[in-house]
Amino acid sequence: MIKVLFVCLGNICRSPMAEAVFRKMVHDQGLEDEILCDSAGTGHWHLGELPHIGTRQILEKNHVPCNHRSRLLTTKDLREFDLVIPMDADNHFDIMEMGGDADQTFMLMSFAPKSEAESVPDPYYTGDFDTVYRLVNEGCAGLLNYIREYML
Repeated sequence: MIKVLFVCLGNICRSPMAEAVFRKMVHDQGLEDEILCDSAGTGHWHLGELPHIGTRQILEKNHVPCNHRSRLLTTKDLREFDLVIPMDADNHFDIMEMGGDADQTFMLMSFAPKSEAESVPDPYYTGDFDTVYRLVNEGCAGLLNYIREYML
């Protein structure tokens, strides 16, 4: 079983969106028995909360189920997950500071080489959930292709 963890700051916008989108892609390809995913945040501000209303709305609009409560990234996560996928450079830095492994930690947008975006901007501040959804889809599709080609 390949375990994938998506990470952002508060675990209410980008990482639960990526978790939900990726989980649907995994389901649609019949890979639920081979790939597991979750998400977490590096900050504690929203622990236990549902995803941001903007995240929930864009997922509902695109028929992507989401059942998540915000949680904090732990060092145990860094040992248990095969791939740790931060949304931006700050998240990546925080993961490495916690003892993350550079061989298992990759920015989501590194799996979308045709995209000009290097990271997924935080819609908590920008309000642009549509762009974030598009970027998350691009990154998750590339990530799933990577896992199928190199890890399964």
